[in-house]
Amino acid sequence: MKLRVAVLFGGRSGEHEVSINSAQAIMQRMDPAKYEIIEYIIDKEGRWKPRPILPEPGAHPEIDVVFPVLHGTFGEDGTVQGLLELADLPYVGAGVLASSVSMDKEMMKRVSMERMLPVVDYVTVTRENPDVAEACARLPFPMFVKPANLGSSVGISKAHDLKELEAAVALAAQYDRKIVVERGIAGRELECAVLGNEAPMASLPCEILPSREFYDYEDKYLLDRAQTKVPADLPPEKTEEVRRLAVECYRAVECEGMARVDFLLEAATGRIYINEINTIPGFTSISMYPKMWEHSGISFSALIDRLIELALDRHQRKKSTRFAR
Repeated sequence: MKLRVAVLFGGRSGEHEVSINSAQAIMQRMDPAKYEIIEYIIDKEGRWKPRPILPEPGAHPEIDVVFPVLHGTFGEDGTVQGLLELADLPYVGAGVLASSVSMDKEMMKRVSMERMLPVVDYVTVTRENPDVAEACARLPFPMFVKPANLGSSVGISKAHDLKELEAAVALAAQYDRKIVVERGIAGRELECAVLGNEAPMASLPCEILPSREFYDYEDKYLLDRAQTKVPADLPPEKTEEVRRLAVECYRAVECEGMARVDFLLEAATGRIYINEINTIPGFTSISMYPKMWEHSGISFSALIDRLIELALDRHQRKKSTRFAR
């Protein structure tokens, strides 16, 4: 009997098109002998097609498991995960807490620092903060300016002086009221895929070689000029450090299912910094999460199988928890 998988994609975020591309890649690689696909599309205004998933246990006997492929706000931030918890449906990927903490770049850094994991020096400003210069005075230029809750490098800028910093904060403020300003790191951009529930494992890491000054949205999805190296050309001890830190970050935010952890390797010091964690990484034709696992011995189709197994396993374990007296 086929497993009925509700693939949920689109969404009310700046990554709507990326989500559609990821979902199409996933559905193309789902074994039709194993799975029956039910498509749930959320448009840019937040309307569900053909119908919404209701937040009621037992309301969807036609669904065995949900595969959310929603990137960014209203999908990767714990909101949809909360809906699926209310509906009592198994779902692929991180739960509510891990999703929301990982989505918020500042909270992810706080949790990582509490676990003594290396993160880049940063300050947080808000849309209402009138004096960016004073707030960021302790950081040297260049600085990276990011909306706290967004992905795919949307709204991110590199500032080389105060004028650029103010413009970068104004841009980021269009996407979030909370903005993270980081010390710019000159070095290499690395990524590592993590898979699992209680016993997560890390893939071989990859390196991103941007065609622009940094790996921004256009470089990721429009220009098609960025290059990648899988696996990254690193000494064995650096490879193992990246893999170890990826799993430690994953555990720190209490992630389950999957995540991609992004790193910066500083050229001057050789230090590795955790940049961010993405709980629903891209699955497009150029996305590194499935590519890293392919190079680590797990094919795209087998990866989908494993993610669905992890979702069902977590849901089964949750049934042993009492929610009432």
